[in-house]
Amino acid sequence: MSSTPVPSTGEFLTFTLGEENYGVDILKVQEIRGYDSVTRVPDAPEYIKGVINLRGTIVPVIDLRLKLRLKEARYDSFTVMIVLNVDDRVVGIVVDSVSDVVPLAAEQIRPTPEFGASVDTRFISGIGTLDDRMLILLDIETLLDSADLGEAQALDTAT
Repeated sequence: MSSTPVPSTGEFLTFTLGEENYGVDILKVQEIRGYDSVTRVPDAPEYIKGVINLRGTIVPVIDLRLKLRLKEARYDSFTVMIVLNVDDRVVGIVVDSVSDVVPLAAEQIRPTPEFGASVDTRFISGIGTLDDRMLILLDIETLLDSADLGEAQALDTAT
């Protein structure tokens, strides 16, 4: 195994949504918090749960289960909010549970398979293979760079 860094390697925070395991670049993670109540924003899409005040910063909160059109989202004692710092924006994502941080080498990361036009894979940067499981690696910048978050950021900068 080479010690030369490969751009597609790194450490990933792993979490679950339903029965599936996902990973996000650990360098994007600011903190992990228990899910707490959020202030609902009128006329926001269903997956934008609202906003929280995080030490003076207003942070939009997205339920990743709803954003990715997974089964009904449930909120219990295991529900977690991952606070991410993406493109100088702070955003919270709600997930079922956080697992651990895993390092992935280049040979453990496979390209996203083609599913055709029926499946939107632009949010997936690859598939990580571990001994006993696969991780869907999310391209969090693409996922969080949707038009509605762009509008929210525009409103933030206009005030």
